[in-house]
Parts: sequence; C-alpha cells; structure tokens
Amino acid sequence: MTDQSSLLLRKQLAELNKNPVEGFSAGLIDDDNIHQWEVVVIGPQDTLFEGGFFKAYLTFPHDYPHRPPKMKFITEIWHPNVAKNGDVCISILHEPGEDKFGYEKPEERWLPIHTVETIMISVISMLADPNGDSPANVDAAKEWREDPCGEFKRKVARCVRKSQEMAFD
Repeated sequence: MTDQSSLLLRKQLAELNKNPVEGFSAGLIDDDNIHQWEVVVIGPQDTLFEGGFFKAYLTFPHDYPHRPPKMKFITEIWHPNVAKNGDVCISILHEPGEDKFGYEKPEERWLPIHTVETIMISVISMLADPNGDSPANVDAAKEWREDPCGEFKRKVARCVRKSQEMAFD
C-alpha cells in the first residue's frame, strides 16, 4: 500500500523533473526510497557561495507534509545557519506550532503547504542572507557579523573550491 506522503513526494519529484527550478537539482538517493532525497544547491549568484555545488540530503518523515523533512549538507559548508555537522537550521524546517523559545512565529515554521521547491528556495535565500540571530554555527555567525570580508569569506571560498572539486569526482 502506498501512503499519502509517498504519493505527494512522487508528484513533487515528477514536477521538479518536468519543470526544473533554477538554483538546485533534486533526485532520489535510492529509487526504492521516496523519503530519502539528494539535492545539489548551486551557490547563488552575487554571493560568497557563487560557483559552489553543495550536496545535501533531505529526509522526509512518513507523515510528510504534516511534519517537515530534515536537511543535512554532505558537502562542507561554512554558514551561520548550517551546523558544523551539516544540519540546516531554518524556520520552515522547524516543527509546526509555537516556538518554546519565542524566536519564531508559528507561521514562520513548517506548514503542510510547503514543498521541496519552497524548502529549496528558502535554503538558497538563506545562503544569500544568513540569519545571525539564531545561528546553528556560532563560530560562523560570529565571523559573519564581525569580519564578513575576512576570515568568514576565506572559509566560504575554501568550501566553494572543495565543492567544485567534489562535484566532478
């Protein structure tokens, strides 16, 4: 029996294959598991990440779209909103409802109307415009705030170079 989340994810994948969205590509890690996706985010133009190819995994819960997927960069990336282990920390990937810390409004968090496309557009936007108020990587956030054209820029440039090398392996 195919569950609702599988049907929805298959529909979204077919739509992305039919009408690709600029800035990323998406596919399944394993054709037998619709809940495990691999995405490649192309570093947005006119940002420090321009020219990079950043691979990540999206893992969807079986009750998607009622709960958000988890996103983890596999390619090394230096960003205030990406933990050192690659976990992406943005509002729309946070569980729905009230934020117990009071940082986010419920409408900024996960809503079942979000799709892979809206998630990826949010991630691309995050690369271009980090949120330093609620960082997942405190060191990157500190460098971004205090010296964006120095150490932060140097570390991002190294990640971009490494991503380019890995993209063609």
